[in-house]
Amino acid sequence: MDTETPQSLLFVCLGNICRSPTAEGVFREKANKSGVDVKIDSAGTGGYHIGKAPDKRSQDVALTRGYDLSKLQCRRVQDTDFSGFDLIIAMDKANERDLLKRCPDEFKHKIKLFMSFCDSEFEEIPDPYYSGKKGFELVLDLIEKASDGLLLKIASRA
Repeated sequence: MDTETPQSLLFVCLGNICRSPTAEGVFREKANKSGVDVKIDSAGTGGYHIGKAPDKRSQDVALTRGYDLSKLQCRRVQDTDFSGFDLIIAMDKANERDLLKRCPDEFKHKIKLFMSFCDSEFEEIPDPYYSGKKGFELVLDLIEKASDGLLLKIASRA
């Protein structure tokens, strides 16, 4: 991460239906509780679910831990997001590659893998879409861990 404290974060996965809206909801809650003021949004590299609420399974698992995702709506990454956000956080390497292909050179430094903000045996947050409840719980575990690491980095630069 750059030496500047990011004021805006965009979490990105493929469909903006499971992982990235979960990251948006979790990070927003953790930032609010920590007193960190940052603009938070999420989007997908694909436009499969535009305008829809996050996957019901993501919402249910998140709600058991106090995160309400029900008001979020799926959207696709826009070209203006590359200049409009200070940090663009990909859930996995495939989405990181897709973002880097689309991103103007002067903004590529903003794109980071979410799991790079914590120590874990996981390098990526796996897509739970075709898995059961345990897959969604694992995703939430990883997002909470990476969120804590990112929040520490932001707070230490504030």
